[in-house]
Amino acid sequence: MERFLKWATELGISDFCTTATTTKDPCRLQIPHCCLGHSLYVSHFPDAGGRGLAAARDLRKGELILKVPKSALMMSQTILKDEKLSVAVKRHTYLSSTQILAVCLLAEMSKGKSSWWHPYLMQLPRSYDTLANFSQFEKQALQVDDAIWVTESAILRAELEWKKAIPLMEELELKPQLLNFKAWLWASATVSSRTMHIPWDDAGCLCPVGDFYNYAAPGEEPCAWEDLKGSGNESSLQDSSLWNKDATNHSDAEQDDVLTQRLTDGGFKEDISAYCFYARKNYKKGVLLSYGTYMNLELLEHYGFLLDENPNDKAFIPLEPEVYACSSLPKDSLYIHQNGKPSFALLSALRLWATPPSQRRSVGHLVYSGTQLSAENEIFVMEWIAKSCCAVLGNLPTSVEEDSLLLCAIAKMQDPNVPMEAGNALSSCGVEFSAFLEAHDLKIEDRNAGLILSEKARRWMERWRLAVQWRLRHKRILVDCISHCNEIINSLRLGHQGYQS
Repeated sequence: MERFLKWATELGISDFCTTATTTKDPCRLQIPHCCLGHSLYVSHFPDAGGRGLAAARDLRKGELILKVPKSALMMSQTILKDEKLSVAVKRHTYLSSTQILAVCLLAEMSKGKSSWWHPYLMQLPRSYDTLANFSQFEKQALQVDDAIWVTESAILRAELEWKKAIPLMEELELKPQLLNFKAWLWASATVSSRTMHIPWDDAGCLCPVGDFYNYAAPGEEPCAWEDLKGSGNESSLQDSSLWNKDATNHSDAEQDDVLTQRLTDGGFKEDISAYCFYARKNYKKGVLLSYGTYMNLELLEHYGFLLDENPNDKAFIPLEPEVYACSSLPKDSLYIHQNGKPSFALLSALRLWATPPSQRRSVGHLVYSGTQLSAENEIFVMEWIAKSCCAVLGNLPTSVEEDSLLLCAIAKMQDPNVPMEAGNALSSCGVEFSAFLEAHDLKIEDRNAGLILSEKARRWMERWRLAVQWRLRHKRILVDCISHCNEIINSLRLGHQGYQS
């Protein structure tokens, strides 16, 4: 880490302080003449994935907190200054910009320590838990058809992109271990999870230090890049926000408004030729920065992690074809919020669908303004949603209670300090743990011995845990929705009875 931050400082990466400020925080990394220390510092967040950037002081929303010069960005434009690589890429025009960046990344990896980017490459995660990395077992552990379909699509897409890129990689004479599908998954996941938006390249760029924001970082032990082996559940989060041009010559009040409306994550600034990061909101010293607005399945697909409490998460339920036919609302707007409440669009579409066809035109304006049409209509809609949620839950192999117990058991098995007895693991996790062992050709010789997992097995188990965590969170949304609907139904019925009496 020290070598990397020194390298970054020499490139001009800065949070506007050349020396780290003093602190009594034992988690804070102290490096003289560091590119961090004035606004940000490297810290460890045990409950948020590991290493990341924290606020070194109170930060204002919209305040510039990190600047990375264009010369420090790792992108196709800079890597293709290598003449051999550039000539080879020009012969493979059918490759997408993201495929080219992935190949460029593997080409730099193939150079080893001779690569100019080596200090940065050593900080990249050694493996990812994105959906494309899921095995058949982990895919099925998601249980929900939509999630399984998304996973299958991610795997198929990665395989097709890899096969198309093989001729170029062979022409570049990359090391054999960098030609296989495992290496491609690593490179494509790095591009997917860590690149940031730049206006001149759809693939984006890799941004040293800037990509420390909100990701489960690798440990400090050396990385075995040559064979791409090792363990870890590292993942990252890209910032793909578009940038706005700065306004100049404003009064203090106008400047405050500019800061408030300025883009809240980061973007490339042409006027200073640097990637600039801004505070998303007001932060107190030591606060971990925000993840962004992604559903858990999207986080898992592109970044390899999810949040147990994600306000942006949502669940979809099967709808009658006529629901779509009688409404002009987009299908992806018809969902249930993370807190169990149906979306405005879902309620509107169902209220209209529950109305006799001959009356729909006359009440359409009321429906789309969010107005309840009648107690009977609302009760019908709530009963239908609750019934649909119950049907979805009933068709899944395990319950919320079973998944909760399983998740606790997996956490115990993952604890290296207190090895769980193999027999207890089998009894706690039941059939699913046996399926996990069989899927990965793992055998238990002594049921009374502590369960000792290899690094590879721990990686598999982490992906299993993520699958269980996702499906549990999904089921809880449906359970909360049933409770919400029942509360509305009871309230409406009581009100209706009071009116009649």
